[in-house]
Amino acid sequence: MPYGKHNEGFDRMKDNAVPLGVTFGSLGVLGPRAVLDIAELAGQLNYDSIWTVEATGTDAFTLLGAVAAAHPHLGLATGIVPIQLRTPPLAAMSAATLQALSPEADVWLGVGVSAPGILRTHGESATQRPIAMMREYVALLRECLSGEAVTFEGDFWSVKRFRLGVRLGGRRPKLVMAALNPQMLRLAGEVADGVLLNYIPASHVPASVAQVRRGGDARVFAYVHAAVGELERSAGSARRDLFGYAMADGYARMFRAAGFDGEVDELRARHAERDRDGAVAAISDRMIQAIDFIGSETEVAAFVRSYVDAGIEHPVLMPMPWGEDRFAVTRNTMAAAASAFGNASRPDGP
Repeated sequence: MPYGKHNEGFDRMKDNAVPLGVTFGSLGVLGPRAVLDIAELAGQLNYDSIWTVEATGTDAFTLLGAVAAAHPHLGLATGIVPIQLRTPPLAAMSAATLQALSPEADVWLGVGVSAPGILRTHGESATQRPIAMMREYVALLRECLSGEAVTFEGDFWSVKRFRLGVRLGGRRPKLVMAALNPQMLRLAGEVADGVLLNYIPASHVPASVAQVRRGGDARVFAYVHAAVGELERSAGSARRDLFGYAMADGYARMFRAAGFDGEVDELRARHAERDRDGAVAAISDRMIQAIDFIGSETEVAAFVRSYVDAGIEHPVLMPMPWGEDRFAVTRNTMAAAASAFGNASRPDGP
C-alpha cells in the first residue's frame, strides 16, 4: 500500500503530555560533535525529538545519523532541508536510511523553499513558483517513499524508474513543510503530515493555525526561540539575529502580519540608506521578547508554554546560546523549557 498521511506511529508520544523537541540549528557555534551532548541532554530531560537544519554549515543527515546510533529511540527531524538542493529521490533515501537506523523512532523529514541568499551560495536560483514547486516536491517524495517503482514527469523534476532500495517496516518517515504565509500554510495542511512555523510570536500562532486548518489536519510544530539570560546583555545578539530574517521578504511579510510592521519599515528604510547600525537598532525590545525571548528560567518556561496555549501541538525549542558560556546557557534553557511540561530535573553537564 503506498505511503500516505497519518501512517502508524504518527501519534506516538513519550510521557510528556506535550511532546517537546529541540533543534541544533542555532547551536552550530558549539561544533558538530556537540550534537551528541545536546542529544544526551534531550534524553535526560525527556525531550521527544531532536531537529537540525541544512544551509551552509553541517549536513543534516550526518548529524542525525550520529544521534540515531547513540539514541535510537529519540525522534529525528530536519527543519529544514531546502527542496532546491536535495532531489526528492535523494531526500527519500536519506530519510529512509535514518528510519532504518532507528526503526522504533519517528523520523520527520522537514523540507522548505529556501531563501535566495542560501541558494546563491549553492549556485542555485530562487523559484518564481514556490507553491507549485513545493506541491510537486511533496507529491514526488511520497511516491519515492512508497517503495514502488516511480516514473514521474513534472514541471520541476523528472524521474525514471526510481525504486527506494531501503526496506522499511510499519513506521515510515513523515513529511513536514516549513511555512510562513497563508498559501504555504494552507498547502502544508493539505499535503503534509506536519507544518513547521519559525520566528513566529505566540500571538500570531492562532492566525497561522487557522490557515493550516483550511488545508487539512497536519500537526503544527513551531520553533520556539529562547535563552536563559538577561535582556540587557543579550539584546544586541537578538537584534542582529532578527535583522537578518527581517531582510528576507517571506519573513518580513510574516513579521508585518504579526504586528511588527513599524520595525520592518524602519529597518528597511535604514538599510536602504546604508545605515546598518540604524537598521539593526530598529528591532525593538518588544519584538525581541515576542520572538527571541530572553529571561529567567521561570520566564522561559512560561514563554515556551505560551506557544502550546496558542495552539502549537509540538513545540521545538531553539536555544539561543547567548552568553560567555554558550553550552551552559543552552543547558539551562533546555532545562527551563522541559520544566514547562512537568520535567523540572536539572541534568548533569556533559
